[in-house]
Amino acid sequence: MGETHSYDVFISHASEDKDRFVRPLAEALRANDLAVWFDEWDLEVGDPLAERINEGLAQSRFGVVVLSPAFFAKKWPPAELQALAMLELNDGRERLLPVWLDVGSDDIAAVAPLLQPTTSGTPTVRYRSSPSNATAATTSSVATSTETSASR
Repeated sequence: MGETHSYDVFISHASEDKDRFVRPLAEALRANDLAVWFDEWDLEVGDPLAERINEGLAQSRFGVVVLSPAFFAKKWPPAELQALAMLELNDGRERLLPVWLDVGSDDIAAVAPLLQPTTSGTPTVRYRSSPSNATAATTSSVATSTETSASR
């Protein structure tokens, strides 16, 4: 399949998580030579928001979805999650790379049961209140996933 993508990773997140986790993650991914779609870098004032987000989702190989209490309290981030899930179903390849930030299995089961990990399912990175360690682990997980996908 001659699929080409402008971005390796689209980062879906709540703005409340940006300073302590998401921006450092985006910077670490970019420092590891990954092309990252990140709202601060790819959206400008006056852009048609839905159109630009849809373009970013469609042009990304993977979607890193930072699941947190703030994420599920918003409207846009869960919509991005749904779009990534539909893209994954439509093209038959894994796209979702969930990061659990200050949430547990019960939290995920209550709001997004399809994201419950399985023994052979989507890789999941979990954190509890240690953003620097979380950023390093997530960067490693995303880099591994993109390398594995590229070698297929």
